[in-house]
Amino acid sequence: MKFLRIILLPLIPVYAFVIRVRNLFFDKNIFKYQKVNAKIISVGNLTVGGSGKTPMVIYLANLLNDNGKKTGVLSRGYGRKSHGFVLVSDSNKVLTTVDLCGDEIYHTVKETNLPAAVSENRVEGARKLILRTGIDTIVLDDAYQHRWIYRDANLLLFEQKFLLDKRILNQSLLPTGLMREPFRSVERADAVIINRKFSERKEMPAALNKYFHDKMVFTAYYEAVGLVDIKKQTFYKIEDFEGQKSLVVSGIANPFSFINALEQTKIDTQNQIIFRDHKNYALKEVQRIRKEFYDTNSHSVVTTEKDAVKLAKFSKELDDIDIFYLKIKIRLDDEITFKNFLLDKIN
Repeated sequence: MKFLRIILLPLIPVYAFVIRVRNLFFDKNIFKYQKVNAKIISVGNLTVGGSGKTPMVIYLANLLNDNGKKTGVLSRGYGRKSHGFVLVSDSNKVLTTVDLCGDEIYHTVKETNLPAAVSENRVEGARKLILRTGIDTIVLDDAYQHRWIYRDANLLLFEQKFLLDKRILNQSLLPTGLMREPFRSVERADAVIINRKFSERKEMPAALNKYFHDKMVFTAYYEAVGLVDIKKQTFYKIEDFEGQKSLVVSGIANPFSFINALEQTKIDTQNQIIFRDHKNYALKEVQRIRKEFYDTNSHSVVTTEKDAVKLAKFSKELDDIDIFYLKIKIRLDDEITFKNFLLDKIN
């Protein structure tokens, strides 16, 4: 894989040129954004996956709703088996399946009980969501690069582990590296949120400080709050699983933090099945999970919330296996300042 990435190095200038021209067209109003009849809070990143956008979207949606905003969530619906606008929830009930809307927005709806939709065209999607549900505030998921829609607050999320990564290839642009845009694109952000997940807070490398010195920078972390039985939706304390030998199943972009969290909670994680990001589970994968579970003599299967919404439909096939997901929440180290900043931006 590393050899392939090196081979692709000559394509970086081509990709960089395209990105630079596109952003220049927006900056010079050759490409024009459009406004919709709602406040827009955009959450995005400069990297490919793994920064924690979904927990952040959930946090923001609940925060805004709790402060009197009629809040909804709009996503592209990555990995869904549908096209165009799909109303996922009207806040009263879920109106579609995880296959037709994607795991991220389905998970978001389950955690917020707020109106939500998916649409490749964010302007059209926002207008339809407003018309169908009467909301006045939208949290726009994964939209830092989607500049066609005006946003009242542009939030940029980084994983701390990525910022501390000294490997040049990783901090290079696509297709060799993990970056959708160069670090100078931080200038478009109203605020930067550095997600340290389950790690200790560390200082940003000096070489990157120049991109962040005039920005509002907040730090966030994950809190593991318990484990939930996928089939029964029963909540358990983390302490109930200490020392338990579990089969870890993950299909997310960066499973490191998930496994790290389980290890910190003293769950035995030596048995693992790691799938690619946004894994669409089929009977073949379920049978593999069953086989590994019995071959390793595990007490339970532990997975992520995003995987859980897709594995839940296989409850019958997994009826003899105890399977749980780790429930996490994202927290801000300075929640009061962040709350005041966000509400000031949209008010």
